[in-house]
Amino acid sequence: MLIETRDLRKDYTLGDTVVHALAGVSLSIDAGEFVAVMGPSGSGKSTFMNMIGCLDRPTSGSYLLAGQDVAGMDSDALAAVRNRRIGFVFQQFNLLARTSALENVELPLMYANVPIKERHERARGKLALVGLGERADHQPSQLSGGQQQRVAIARALVNDPALILADEPTGALDSRTSVEIMALLQQLNRGGMTIVLVTHENDVSAFASRVVHFRDGKVVSDDRQPPRSAHDALARLDRAAPAAA
Repeated sequence: MLIETRDLRKDYTLGDTVVHALAGVSLSIDAGEFVAVMGPSGSGKSTFMNMIGCLDRPTSGSYLLAGQDVAGMDSDALAAVRNRRIGFVFQQFNLLARTSALENVELPLMYANVPIKERHERARGKLALVGLGERADHQPSQLSGGQQQRVAIARALVNDPALILADEPTGALDSRTSVEIMALLQQLNRGGMTIVLVTHENDVSAFASRVVHFRDGKVVSDDRQPPRSAHDALARLDRAAPAAA
């Protein structure tokens, strides 16, 4: 079991009001799963993502990550777990604008004090993995949105994490590029990477093998499904392109 939460709760105080962002979430995710997390705004899905990403601590309940109880860790310990075990991918890419793709990918290794030669080798390897081996010296402004997201995915992978957390990773991309990114995530998942994806889009969640819906801080459904093949979806787009032209 990679992720195991038991009665996870998170309360926020806004003036005189207590908001129950998570209201007792118990959920298990095995290593190698591809899970989409869905729900309306205010449902608790983003708070849950912050909890399992060690970006925040619960008010109560337990969270085991690869068997390690992280719910009660202090900020420094959580930061160490994040850098070692978790890779993050965000909607807006979060790349440094005046820095090359290679240097962006190297950032987590710099924080971990990895020697420069090893940093270069590992970063170049991850860029090659996401199909950007020839773009290592390009700055974000010289890359398309899809290429920037690939750089962000390479950065998330560079520490060889156990888990990738992707928060609306296709939200800033056009339809075709979104499918290309989902194809890459499926490829990584087939290689054994555990992926948890937050999305509002049913078309995106269709590429996962499990869909968890949140509402009012609780899990209201948890369903497994045959994932849609992103590779097949791209092939259909290619076949339809001449007719559309």
